[in-house]
Amino acid sequence: METIAQFQVQAHSPWRSYLLEAKCEFLRMLREPAFCAPVIAFPALFYLLFGVLLNRGNPAAAEYMLASYGVFGVIGAAMFGFGVTIAMDRERGFLRYKRALPTPPGAPLLAKMVMAMLFAAIISLLLATLAATLGGVSLAPRQWALLFLVNVLGTLPFAAIGLYVGSLVSGSAAPALLNLLYLPMAFLSGLWLPLSMLPDVLSRLAPAWPAWHLGQLALKVVGHDAGGATWLHLLVLAVVTVVFFVLARRRLSAAE
Repeated sequence: METIAQFQVQAHSPWRSYLLEAKCEFLRMLREPAFCAPVIAFPALFYLLFGVLLNRGNPAAAEYMLASYGVFGVIGAAMFGFGVTIAMDRERGFLRYKRALPTPPGAPLLAKMVMAMLFAAIISLLLATLAATLGGVSLAPRQWALLFLVNVLGTLPFAAIGLYVGSLVSGSAAPALLNLLYLPMAFLSGLWLPLSMLPDVLSRLAPAWPAWHLGQLALKVVGHDAGGATWLHLLVLAVVTVVFFVLARRRLSAAE
């Protein structure tokens, strides 16, 4: 009986290690005000200002900005949650230390991914609550569920980008570099304002940004996208995820 119990503990210990690693990573970021407060508060504040106060009585605008600011928020959670922490952990030798511990392969990266998805879920639910109660947005249950799914799974390509940035620069340089990439990309992808309000050349260049493709998936759910094919947006985001993950993996392996 004792041998069977030990075998069961050993069989379940990898899963328990993954769960504990993810829990610790989420609590680590939740207790970091410099990350937690802006990542959660900024999308909500922007939505309240532009989607509710400045567009009161305009449900179409409230729906558009529910989708666009949701994407804006989850991209920030993914890029900064990965980029800054990976840069700091790499700089301090923490990643090398974790490899020396008896933890399952990939547990630290999986934990960060779960952390980013949990923050994406919080952002999505917060914006949905504001939209339904203050923005006058009324969607079908299927639309709410799809929008939530797009936001949560949409962290993957931008976590890969953040991972690559974190493998390139130091912990002190990572926030600045990520902001230089994140903010212009969000603006030029139509996440702050509809691209129809910007010069036509910016609209034509928008598909070059992965944020535009994720934004189009979210906008498609609420019926305000530009009409592109869903499979094309998914393909671009999948390619971005794989390419940047492979590049980051090579950088991190070479740094060991």
